[in-house]
Amino acid sequence: MSAASEDARQRTWTVGELAADLGVTTRTLRHYEAEGLLTPHRVGQNRIYSARDRARLRLILRGRRFGMSLPECREIVDMYDGADSSEQRQLTTLLGRLDEIVVDLEHRQEDLRRTLAEINEVAEQCRRRLAELRE
Repeated sequence: MSAASEDARQRTWTVGELAADLGVTTRTLRHYEAEGLLTPHRVGQNRIYSARDRARLRLILRGRRFGMSLPECREIVDMYDGADSSEQRQLTTLLGRLDEIVVDLEHRQEDLRRTLAEINEVAEQCRRRLAELRE
């Protein structure tokens, strides 16, 4: 392993540094810790996050952006910590959930398209009626 990659693995962050680095609040980090998703080391009252914690947090945040629940995120990140042989299971689980998310988003997109069409139709009726009233 190169010295640079070893340094990256040894890098640590305080709660404020990690929150700023990944664009979340410190409260979010504490919540994920309370949920058992992150396990920072403690030095006195200070939380010290490792590269593992940062990687887990990035996976959690991605899952949340994709609409996954915290238990679903936990399932994925817990597999991340498993043996290399669990990578296939992790990818299969993630792919299945992503397929579900795509279907859900496509349905929402269709619902939004219909709603926009209806709003535009009503707005056009309002414009026509206003024009009639002005005549």
